[in-house]
This record gives sequence, structure tokens and C-alpha cells, in this order.
Amino acid sequence: MATVIELVCYPIKGCAGVPLPEAVLTPAGLAHDRSFMVTDEDGVFRSQRRDPRLALIRAEVGVDGHWLTLRAPGAEDARIEVDLTGARRHVEMFGKPYPGIDQGDTVAAWLSEVLGAASRLVRTPPEYKRVTDGLTPGTAGFADGQALLVTSLSSLDLLNGRMLERGGEPLPMDRFRANVVVTGWPEPHTEDRARQMSIGETELGYAKLALRCAVTTVDQQSGRKDGPEPLRTLADFRRVHGGVAFGAKFSVIRPGRLAVGDEVNVGSWGEPDL
Repeated sequence: MATVIELVCYPIKGCAGVPLPEAVLTPAGLAHDRSFMVTDEDGVFRSQRRDPRLALIRAEVGVDGHWLTLRAPGAEDARIEVDLTGARRHVEMFGKPYPGIDQGDTVAAWLSEVLGAASRLVRTPPEYKRVTDGLTPGTAGFADGQALLVTSLSSLDLLNGRMLERGGEPLPMDRFRANVVVTGWPEPHTEDRARQMSIGETELGYAKLALRCAVTTVDQQSGRKDGPEPLRTLADFRRVHGGVAFGAKFSVIRPGRLAVGDEVNVGSWGEPDL
């Protein structure tokens, strides 16, 4: 039986994940997932691709979503009241414009100090309407693509086995920054073939494979780049569409509650998009 072994929310795009025992799934993903984003002064998003220290910033969103607490090694905690009514400003992600609400100078100064570069924090406005593509269209906050990233332990076991064969070290799942991690699928990359699945009260629809970038080479505990893996080994057997794939992205068909330990029921299957 396949079950959920990890649920992880990333309140601020590119920053540390928050493990959850249970969560509310909204049409845009886990509640508060990627609802905030760090930008430079021009509104262009910051990513671990160029700012790996983002991994050291941990965010806690209050139950009602009105308060945000930020923590980082060597810095005092920063706590702000979330602004949902301020002036909208244009921010940019992968060359595309999106609306955001700037969260003020206090948190901007805190982020700038921690990252060593002038930074701002923005939040998605309540009226935020972003349509995501893929086999099952959907919506998302400031995620790179779709609402949810799903991976499986069997996929990681295969990858780590191949890295060990070439003299490397195994890597933890946090390198892939998944929202839902599944155990109990004996065949690696079963998530590539699932087209519709239900977890708890929720239903998910497959959108596309997750193409991986240099963020996977960042040690999520130290905030430092840590060599060519896992991209080097993935390139040996997971090349697709001009990149390398690990995990699959899903859109939300039916929101609701889900939890660690919930059974994962696949309603329909398809061929891997390789």
C-alpha cells in the first residue's frame, strides 16, 4: 500500500521547508505554500540558483495567515504582520510579470542582512489568479510551476544506489524540495505514470514531469552548493526534454485535508512522458 510519508510546505519561495503532520490543500497547493517570495530591489525573484543562503531562512505562518515569523542562523527572529491590502507592485519570475504586495522595510532590511544583498519580500494578493499549464491545468502561488511536487522513496533509492556505484554519497529527499513524498511504490518513478490520484479528502491530476536545476546541488542544511550531484547521475538515465527529471508535478482537482500516513490511491495511469 502506498502512503504519504512526508508533507512539506515552503511558505517563502526558495527558503526552507516546513514539515507538516497534516495540511489543508487549497486549489493553489498546500496552504501558504510559496505564497511569499524574496526579490531584489527591481522585483526580480531570488532563487537558490544564485542565492543558496535562502535555504537557511525558515518561515512560520500563523494559523490565520496574518503573521509571519522568519528565522536564520546568527540573526534575531523577525516577526511581521502580513499585509494583504497594500499597493500591488509588479514582480518578475522567469521573465514573466506577476502582482505582489510588498511586506515593508523592516523585513526587507532583515532579508538584506541575512542574504548579503538588497532584498524585498512580497506576497501573492488575495485576488491572485495564475493559471498553470500541463496535462491537468491548475493554479499555484509563486511556485516554479504547478501546485504540488510529488516524489517517491523508491525513486530516491534508485538514484542514491547509482551515485554510490560511482563512488558518491547518498542524498536526502530535501534536495528535491517535494511537497508530497510517497512510500510503498516498489517501482521507481511510479509518480511519472500516475495521472489521477486521491489522498485523504483530496484529488490530484498529473501535469508534467519535474525538470531539475542547480537548486538540487545546494545542501539544504548548510545553504552551500555541494558539487555536481544529483544532476550528474540523473543525466545518465533521466534525460528528457533537454533536461533531467525527478518527481512529477500535479494540479489540484479537489481541495481538502491530507496527512502523513494517508493512503495514496491512483485512479488512472499513463505512459511516462520521457
